[in-house]
Amino acid sequence: MLGIRKLDIFITKQFGMLFMGTFFICQFVLMMQFLWRYVDELIGKGLSLDVMAQFFWYMGLMLLPQALPLAILLSSLIVFGNLGESSELTAIKAAGISLMQAFRPLIVIVMIISGISYFFQDVVYPKSNLSFYQLLISMKQKSPELEIPEGIFYDGIPGSNIYVQKKDLNTGMLYGIMIYRQTGGFEDQAIILADSGMMQSTEEKKHLVLQLYSGEWFENMRSQELANTATVPYRRETFSSKRIVLEFDSGFNLTDMNEVAGDARAKSLSMILHDLDSLKEFNDSVGRAYYRDAKQYYFRGPEYRGNDSLKLVKKLAGDTSSFDSLYAQQTDSKKQATVKNALQSVQQIMTDMEMKMEYAKYLHRNYRHHKIEAIKKFTLALSCIIFFFIGAPLGAIIRKGGLGVPVVVSVMVFIVYYIFDNSGMRMARDGQWEVWFGQTISTIVLTPIAVFFTYKANKDSTVFNIDLYKNIAMQILGLRQKRYITRKEVIITHPKYKIDVSLLRKISEEIEAYSENHKLLFWPNPIKVFFHAGDDYEIERICNALEVAIEDLGYTRDVRLIAELNQYPIIYPNAHTRPFRKKWMNIITGLCLPLGVFFYIRMYRFRLRLYKDLRTIRQVSDRIIPRAMDLSAQRKELKRQEELKEQEALQKQLEALGSKTT
Repeated sequence: MLGIRKLDIFITKQFGMLFMGTFFICQFVLMMQFLWRYVDELIGKGLSLDVMAQFFWYMGLMLLPQALPLAILLSSLIVFGNLGESSELTAIKAAGISLMQAFRPLIVIVMIISGISYFFQDVVYPKSNLSFYQLLISMKQKSPELEIPEGIFYDGIPGSNIYVQKKDLNTGMLYGIMIYRQTGGFEDQAIILADSGMMQSTEEKKHLVLQLYSGEWFENMRSQELANTATVPYRRETFSSKRIVLEFDSGFNLTDMNEVAGDARAKSLSMILHDLDSLKEFNDSVGRAYYRDAKQYYFRGPEYRGNDSLKLVKKLAGDTSSFDSLYAQQTDSKKQATVKNALQSVQQIMTDMEMKMEYAKYLHRNYRHHKIEAIKKFTLALSCIIFFFIGAPLGAIIRKGGLGVPVVVSVMVFIVYYIFDNSGMRMARDGQWEVWFGQTISTIVLTPIAVFFTYKANKDSTVFNIDLYKNIAMQILGLRQKRYITRKEVIITHPKYKIDVSLLRKISEEIEAYSENHKLLFWPNPIKVFFHAGDDYEIERICNALEVAIEDLGYTRDVRLIAELNQYPIIYPNAHTRPFRKKWMNIITGLCLPLGVFFYIRMYRFRLRLYKDLRTIRQVSDRIIPRAMDLSAQRKELKRQEELKEQEALQKQLEALGSKTT
């Protein structure tokens, strides 16, 4: 227990230092990405340092729950990657400590961090979000001369709508200006057109001075005396230069908190749950009110329902004539008036329905947004635990430390999480998915991945064996490796050339018979391919015999023979009969038509390849057999010469022994 306790302290220290560093890195990256969205509200506004400090402070508090999962993922990857790269993880396992026991102290720490994340989202995040958007709206209202966009009307100045066709940010000049000013009521308007102009704030920041050049001023002269007259006089003025003073406080003032207080992001979980009932009741009441209005407007009584309105009017009027004949008897002016009145009624009804529909969509979207924020507080906190069980096992499997591979893997995992989370949130917000499904889809996708990696790391499985995946991909795509046989440095037993030659001759005869019996150039029966067992045991036996001969001949010292052995192709014995070895996989592939067509064409390609490979085997064997016979004869002659030398040496020893005896 003492060793495990020291190990826990060691791993905790490693994780703690890396977590602090990666957290600040992730927080900085997220803040820069978030800042890019609001860079226009900060540049050129003349904001003070305390305002900028508040802006970044609230932004940091808002993004802290998002930075925690990414920091846990990256730090856990680096910690166990370093332990694996330095063989410390191997030593830990050799000491009888499992990987889950090594995870134990970090699991406790990550659960504490997950609780902190939930606390921030429920307590700190709503307040910081409220303060941030209050500050952001205040920034947008400051220095409106830099906020006026090109090509659209800007209504940020009270009582005026300003349209600017083009503006020069370097000089501050505005071109193609059109201003609608509303002084008294809707009918008391002034329209100002100017070729160019410039807008500046006064020194006390209470007014805007608009200097216009080469324009015209149109203004109604309506007054109380002319209120009931049919004609309204207006004034037209042409000017070459004109200065207009607009009342506007362009200083930095915080807006009213009530403008953003109703947002779901500015509420805690208890507030959201409390408001959900009120929102649902209000939405239902609006829906019932719309239904009553429609029922009263379109169906004024029980006798109106399900009937044609025109026929009903005819019945009530006691008229039995045709409406077409009544319409035809009218004058042209009355026909136009009738059609115009009907069209106006339809347009009014459509406009009313569209307005009600948009308002109903807004109400239901606001209700779904509250549910999204309530679920998000739990899913974002749970992602800290999920990311740990992805990062730590991956680090133990990859065994690469530093900031290279871990950063790449972390970014890939976070991108997958972000895509699912953001897409699910949008689909849930728009009502295309259920809220709970849209907000939990990222958790649903990543949880099995975390379980899989943890299981594989605990069992010491090779998940990222590149050669394994490469071989699988080559088999699926119909690719293959070339045979590579090299000359052995040390040879204990020499090849049995006569046996190998007889085996190759027999293989050539079997190949010739196989080619005559099997029509490899014809398309096979799809039913037999996908729905019947079709292993080719004959070609499998031939390939096994060929590999035995190649392996035995590979112990030769002859370079020419080794070069010929490398010309033998590598054959997949069952690739030309069916896609998979398991019958149920072939059935599923056959039922899935696009996939079945792909594997059927791939299988026919293997049949053509097998036909060519069999011809190549016969040709290579025809070249190897004479060479092997020569080597066998040379080996036999060499052996005979060695025996003669041994006999001569033995004879000399006997003669020498006889001379000594004499």
